[in-house]
Amino acid sequence: MTNRVCAKAFGLLSITLQACMSLIVPDALPQQPATSQVAAAGGLTTKSAVPSEGFHEDLKSLALQGSTLQPQPPFLLQRTEILSGKYVRERVQVGWRPHDTLDLYVALPKGVKKPPVILYLYSFPENSRRFQGEQWYEGVAKEGYAAVGFVSALTAERAEHRPPDEWFVSLLQESLAASVHDVQMILNYLSSRGDLDMDRVGMFGTGSGATIAILASAADPRIKAIDVFNPWGDWPVWAAKSWVIPEEERGDLTTNKYIDPKFLEVVAPLDPIRWLSAVKARSLRVQSVQSEATVPAETQTRIAQASPDRAEINQFKDYRVWMSIEHGPEMFGWLRQQLQQDAKSGSLESKVKRIHFFPAEDPGAEPTLPRP
Repeated sequence: MTNRVCAKAFGLLSITLQACMSLIVPDALPQQPATSQVAAAGGLTTKSAVPSEGFHEDLKSLALQGSTLQPQPPFLLQRTEILSGKYVRERVQVGWRPHDTLDLYVALPKGVKKPPVILYLYSFPENSRRFQGEQWYEGVAKEGYAAVGFVSALTAERAEHRPPDEWFVSLLQESLAASVHDVQMILNYLSSRGDLDMDRVGMFGTGSGATIAILASAADPRIKAIDVFNPWGDWPVWAAKSWVIPEEERGDLTTNKYIDPKFLEVVAPLDPIRWLSAVKARSLRVQSVQSEATVPAETQTRIAQASPDRAEINQFKDYRVWMSIEHGPEMFGWLRQQLQQDAKSGSLESKVKRIHFFPAEDPGAEPTLPRP
């Protein structure tokens, strides 16, 4: 199965999750009027100006040291008023490696000097479509907080120049390590702007994006709070059972190349289970839904066990229970609360994980996720 076919199949799961989270993007997104159109659509470039000569990226390290990631000048593609003029959304193209640029969608509250900022990274194979309409910002752009959305490496538009057999999981080491480096380079760029409070930075991630958030927080102390939902990890079990792996490769353990010892040896240093205890964020919340087919139950259990004592862990039997508790416009309220100026890091002093389990009220009514 090619990466494009796999992405389309796994997209069914993603669509279900989006529906549960009320973040689904309509088929036809209305275009918002631009207050300043900096670059016409036909003139956008997807090729990085970073030269290939002398470039090196250390995919074995979470840190930037050892890599020659030199940022090209950021390019403002579009500046648009959203949310009835309360926010301004900027689309900024950045890049620091050859043949790979990414668009940052930066939402800034008007009239707020140096607002705190939260990064949002969704799971493979999510593209940047949700960041292009206004509906998503209704949940994340509020209370004077800035929001930054982007897409991970080897995902959607960032994988278009790759051969069909090179997709997110087949090159999992690159996908994760490069994305962790991206987070740090994005923080460097945001800091250089001078209009954001870089002492109050949070990050929200789902699926592979949750894994990247954990790894990035282990590498960079600038991230003060992370909220992760169904993170991937525990690679031997995940590779054997996750529905992200195509059925013909995952179903037969004798043919599943992703459980080959050589593959697992390469990705083992990027297992979040190894890094959860090293997360530098003072506030950490780990959420999981047991019926989620992309993350095996054993993996969810091991991630919870590996989480530091200060972590808040929410385990939901199914999406119906999760929706009844976390669903709604305040689903990102936990992160905003953790980044308040008067927020206390009381969780750091706790030596007992705050584990909450929410059983299904009616197991017979549990929603069924589509199988790819």
